[in-house]
Amino acid sequence: MKDTGFSTRIIVTKYAKPDAHGAINFPIYKTAAFEYDTAEHIAAAFQNKLAGHTYSRITNPTIAEFEQKLKAASGAENAMVLASGMAAISNAFLTVAYAGANIVSSPRLFGNTFSILKFTLEAFGVETRFVDTDNLDEIAAAIDENTCAFFCELITNPHLEIADLPEISKILRAKNVPMIVDTTVVPPCGFDARAAGVDIEVLSTTKYISGGATSIGGAILDYGTFDWGKNKKLAALPVANPLKFMFKLRMEIARNIGACAAPDTAYMQSLGLETLELRYKAMSRSAYELAKHFSAHPKVVKANYPTLETSPYKAIADKLFRDNLAGAMFTLHLESKAACYQFLNNLQIIRRATNMFDNKTLAIHPESTIYGTFSAEMKQVIGVEDTLIRFSVGLENVADLKADIEKALV
Repeated sequence: MKDTGFSTRIIVTKYAKPDAHGAINFPIYKTAAFEYDTAEHIAAAFQNKLAGHTYSRITNPTIAEFEQKLKAASGAENAMVLASGMAAISNAFLTVAYAGANIVSSPRLFGNTFSILKFTLEAFGVETRFVDTDNLDEIAAAIDENTCAFFCELITNPHLEIADLPEISKILRAKNVPMIVDTTVVPPCGFDARAAGVDIEVLSTTKYISGGATSIGGAILDYGTFDWGKNKKLAALPVANPLKFMFKLRMEIARNIGACAAPDTAYMQSLGLETLELRYKAMSRSAYELAKHFSAHPKVVKANYPTLETSPYKAIADKLFRDNLAGAMFTLHLESKAACYQFLNNLQIIRRATNMFDNKTLAIHPESTIYGTFSAEMKQVIGVEDTLIRFSVGLENVADLKADIEKALV
């Protein structure tokens, strides 16, 4: 199905096993356990000698079907869905990291992602070396024999900075370091992770994929491009090198952590995946149009969207993303924090809420909310400014969104 279009690949993905009643939408298997005919069969299933499901914390038919669709959408060799985007990030890190290891990362991260690197993993002996991802020499200098991964966000939230992943990939390949990237801001229909050099992709399926913020979920996509035989933690695992990461993740880390996805969530997000491309393009076009329109507004200090001519990352965005679209997030800088609060309070159509890529347009002041409990020093490291408003653009008519923002900018 590689020659078919993005949405077609998802919609025509065949079930791993035909449904007994010929259901067009794969059923929800709301069960904890699965029965086997004999003691020998269930023993073989638990020992991975027989394909099948034993317990829904480990695998479930509805979840497995959703994973098949994600593989079809992304071109990944393996996929695993989990309870949230943060579950995907934490499980990915725990699969590759070990006491004494280090992760090289951008500091321009979503609040909880920064926190898990700076505080949670550090407490277990995993160092994070924060670097400027615009500086290739700085990235190379930070890597040593104990670097277990490089990590960044595809487009930083809310800074809208973009690392040159193909160039960074050349450095990482030479030093045998895997690239893990959070691609939540641009889904697979807008970005080819494999072509950009990404080895492991993590994303929040809560966002675009859920089809309107119906549910919380996350996914880890493994492109099978890294030689895990060169990874200190995974090298000795008894499977082929491209499979070592997913083997460790599925057979140990995810089982022991227990952040499993729910079958109901997998069902809803499978349906959301089928309309992803249509929604993504409409929302992203509106985001670009709004950012461009308000970049000239007298009350706006700066408007930012990656493919605007004024963005320092436009050339990289044009290289990485399809159709001049770089996601449905844009930002406005106003003159002060007080002006941001007044603006938010004046909105009538746009909702004051967190989350991103809902069908509804959302606006938030990140410095006082997502990063509200961070110290002034940490906010400076992360680079979050108190004059910034983040927008996640939904499916409302763009003319109505323009009018709402215009009225709020008093």
